[in-house]
Amino acid sequence: MNDNQNNFAVGSVSKHILSLAGPMIVAQLINVLYNVIDRIYIGRIGSNATLAMSGLGICLPVITIITAFANLFGMGGSPLCSIARGKGNNEEAEVIMGNSFTLLLIFAFIIMIFFYVFKTAVLWAFGASNETFAYANSYLSIYLVGTLFVLVELGLNYFINSQGFAKIGMMTVLLGAVANIILDPLFIFYFDMGVSGAALATVFSQLLSAIWTFQFLTSKRTILKLRISCMKLKWHYVKRIFSLGTAGFMMGITNSIVSIVCNSTLQIYGGDLYVAIMTIINSIREVTSLFGQGIANASQPVLGYNYGAKEYKRVIDGIKFTTISALALMLVVWLSVTLFPQVYISIFSDNTEIVADGAHAIRLYFFGFFMMSFQMCGQSVAVGLGKSKQAVFFSIFRKVIIVAPLTIILPHFIGVDGVFISEAISNFIGGSACYITMLLTIGRDLKKQINHT
Repeated sequence: MNDNQNNFAVGSVSKHILSLAGPMIVAQLINVLYNVIDRIYIGRIGSNATLAMSGLGICLPVITIITAFANLFGMGGSPLCSIARGKGNNEEAEVIMGNSFTLLLIFAFIIMIFFYVFKTAVLWAFGASNETFAYANSYLSIYLVGTLFVLVELGLNYFINSQGFAKIGMMTVLLGAVANIILDPLFIFYFDMGVSGAALATVFSQLLSAIWTFQFLTSKRTILKLRISCMKLKWHYVKRIFSLGTAGFMMGITNSIVSIVCNSTLQIYGGDLYVAIMTIINSIREVTSLFGQGIANASQPVLGYNYGAKEYKRVIDGIKFTTISALALMLVVWLSVTLFPQVYISIFSDNTEIVADGAHAIRLYFFGFFMMSFQMCGQSVAVGLGKSKQAVFFSIFRKVIIVAPLTIILPHFIGVDGVFISEAISNFIGGSACYITMLLTIGRDLKKQINHT
């Protein structure tokens, strides 16, 4: 009955996408709050708030890398599950999910051990200063304990959403976020643990979410069940998971690379103050980008299911709807941030210097932010339909080929503003290139398939 209920090949494509998008946007928003709430509280700890905020900013690339591995196996396996379900092969879909789960477990321990061994060198390389190293080290030392919980929670939640259980997926992160909101002030202020308390609250919260996710996927309520018999790795599926998940993985890795380059460059041209400002801007970007990204992500299981069912006209209708919706949402968000930057920055800090300098920086950084909707849609279409190579290329193209070099070069000529302008330039070039290429390749192939049927 559940399988018929979540059959994306019948009914309105736009309604299917919207039914997933609402809960998924809320879920992603709540998930972002895990770390954003930490920064809001840290920004209020007193005289050392700016240094502590900078310390958290130094840890962001590591957190992004950990999340990237969750994307690798979650975004790699879940579209394959949708395509298998569209073909009516639920047994294959369960094997794909089981293999993805095993990969999540293996890499959780590899990542945790790696960063514990090289933690000190990593923090210095990522832009720490003598004043901020202690804060970054305290936070990361505790956060790494929860690596397994992060990968299980985020990675498996993709499989919940891909089956059409968006509300359950939303509850996964809601549970953890509510726990984090309650535990953060308790550990940070009541027990006077500072940044260590923020990390500890996050670990406990992620544990709760991981338990909830695992419990649902082993229960009778799910369509695809996580079974021990499906967890033995099979090279055929592992290869496909890695291939398709590389797009989401590279998005995270390239974001991490850019964060490292930005923090290091800002440390040279602006010092700890501007590292703190960039930490706040990244927090705002994480939240505001969710609206366009949520629509794009929600389209993946719908597009993948219809592609597997050979309903190519419905796939094209879904692409059109996703593009218009994501662009409209991103335009609203862009106007809000650029017109009222002080309001957003004040959520994280009451430091007058951060608010004043941050307002100028955020307008530069967010210029043309709405163009990101085209990259979100282009990449999501590629991932949803199993066209991994194209999605991977544009993940690398925008961040590594455009943003990172500009972040290093422009400050030599225009100072610290160059770091923020680099992101704006990449939005226009990367977004346009990604979407146009998608239309000329995937879009053209879909029209050919329609003409042949």
